[in-house]
Amino acid sequence: MKSFVSCILVFAVLQQQLTDLLPGSASKKTILPAGNIFIITIDGFRWQEIFTGADPALISNEKYTPDTATMKMLYGSPDMEGRRKQLLPFFWNVIAAKGQLYGNRLYDNKVNTSNIYSISYPGYNEIFTGNTDVTISSNEKNVNYNTNILEYLNSKEQFRGKVAAFTSWDVFPYILNKERSHIILNSGYENRKDDNESAAQQLITKVEDEAVYDKTATRHDELTFLTAKEYIQQYQPKVVYLGLGETDEAAHNSRYDIYLEKAAEADRMIARLWHWVQTTPGYKDNTTFIITTDHGRGKKTGNWSGHGAFINGSSQTWLAVIGPNINPVGEVKEDQQIYQKQLAQTIAALVGEKFVSDQPVAAAVSLK
Repeated sequence: MKSFVSCILVFAVLQQQLTDLLPGSASKKTILPAGNIFIITIDGFRWQEIFTGADPALISNEKYTPDTATMKMLYGSPDMEGRRKQLLPFFWNVIAAKGQLYGNRLYDNKVNTSNIYSISYPGYNEIFTGNTDVTISSNEKNVNYNTNILEYLNSKEQFRGKVAAFTSWDVFPYILNKERSHIILNSGYENRKDDNESAAQQLITKVEDEAVYDKTATRHDELTFLTAKEYIQQYQPKVVYLGLGETDEAAHNSRYDIYLEKAAEADRMIARLWHWVQTTPGYKDNTTFIITTDHGRGKKTGNWSGHGAFINGSSQTWLAVIGPNINPVGEVKEDQQIYQKQLAQTIAALVGEKFVSDQPVAAAVSLK
């Protein structure tokens, strides 16, 4: 067993060195910054559904989709363009028209994790720290001592006190090292303590405390979204992270129908947030959204619900960007390789900063 673990660690180090040399690991042009950035993740959501919509095999399989007829009415279509628009109208009617979408492997446009584990904690560590850490190999609630981009931005005068994160999964206080980073962070079913709590937030808290009987490690995404939106409206932060998690929960329960429903809900939430941003002074035409996932899932009908180091497809992810200075090229259809570890520096560049850490940070993505 020890020799196996040693092999894994050696492989990880070699992979780290090699991926830094591959195309896509260096920024080729300057990213023009906006004043604000919203980072949004949809946990464990596959590139296949992003780019091809509901999988015809899975939506027809009663093992994963008990009511196949209804799901086909909602999300079925003879072609992938129709299916993806039905599932994710904001992605394909707005981002595809005004932003950029990466990760359609049908065109050899690839986005991958660099970490070898392809599970959530290592994935989020990679996204926010700009590197991989082979010692972060599980989803245990262990404090992450790597510097993350949110705490780095919060250390800058122009962003201090204006960085906030709202997540459905309750492990993020450890991933983002809440005690050290001093960012505003609300995760899981933790009540948001605020001396100036609005009436709407009081109602959200009451629902969480008294109306949710099936509390798990992942809060309902709608409650996370409403908590985030209420805070944003009240305090107008410049850097916001919204971490949605119910897609992954549904997949692990082998419910493809609920997985699709939660993805569609995430799309609607992002659309509502974008509409609010684009109709609010200070945010309008001054805010970039960067949207991604922490890992992929199995590629086959029999293993789509799982992910991990030994499930093929688990490292395959995707990326979407929309904002005032983002070239509206839509779906990128060219051979390219992007890694999740490039996103931390990309986030920094999108607000005019350079992320400096005590560990190496991968170069920003070269946006089109």
